Amino acid sequence: MVHMQLPVSCKLCPRACGANRAAGEHGVCGADDTLRVARAALHAWEEPPISGWRGSGTVFFSNCPLQCVYCQNESISSGRVGKAIAVERLARIFLELQKQGAHNINLVTPTQYVPQITEALATARMAGLQLPVVYNTSGYETVETIEMLKGHVDIYLTDFKYCDPKLACRYSNAPDYEQLALRALRAMLAQVGDYTLGDEGILQRGVIVRHLLLPGQLGDSKAVVATVFSACKNRVCYSLMNQYTPLLGGGCERFAELGTTVSEADYSALIDFALGLGITNSFMQEGGTAEESFIPPFDLTGVEAAHDG
Repeated sequence: MVHMQLPVSCKLCPRACGANRAAGEHGVCGADDTLRVARAALHAWEEPPISGWRGSGTVFFSNCPLQCVYCQNESISSGRVGKAIAVERLARIFLELQKQGAHNINLVTPTQYVPQITEALATARMAGLQLPVVYNTSGYETVETIEMLKGHVDIYLTDFKYCDPKLACRYSNAPDYEQLALRALRAMLAQVGDYTLGDEGILQRGVIVRHLLLPGQLGDSKAVVATVFSACKNRVCYSLMNQYTPLLGGGCERFAELGTTVSEADYSALIDFALGLGITNSFMQEGGTAEESFIPPFDLTGVEAAHDG
């Protein structure tokens, strides 16, 4: 096995900030030469083929390349929460989640740690890890980083947030989001193939594309769904979400339009639009999902070994 090497000029994400991560420099994402994890536990609130009945073995990584102003996981995406661990500890975490009965290993906001993650997965596989691996991402990825994941990842659970570059710039400082997310999505689909469920309805391989409807942005959401369907048809599964939650602090105070929830009329219109396109492979959410209780506590659960402090 080739030993993991951190980039000396980081281009793991489209920011391509060039930080010397190997020497401990912080990238735009906030990550340096350490691997930081905020939570590792069974999680029941993903799409049904991911969570199943036992839960998804979800590992929440600290820091984030995209830094959306409305992020519900801001405490970890900002890097304020999380513990530095060794790659060997991450490999053991994967095995511990498997022992707990997880249906899969679910890597949340993993882009900035792809070199460490791929080494940990290789180590865990040699030690008996047999679960499918889910790469749970904002969608703001480079094709080169997706290629690094070949043979390690079975499922891509990817956002497709925006088509409008002005909206992407306003909320995520990423006016190139649509172009790069579409390029990455095509690479994901080419790598893992069509959406494939196992005998018990648990996803084994494939791509789920998530889209979160934002307040007042029905037009852009329709553009997103149309763009993804044009590229992927029904080879992927679509997860259309109404769970936008205005949280205290961050963008919900700086941008007045983000201080409300999504209207039922807009969400119904988006679902009707998707069905009208011919989408047959999809998930939608019922009312009452815009609740902070759906956000797990980032309290280092499962991060430290049982014998640690």
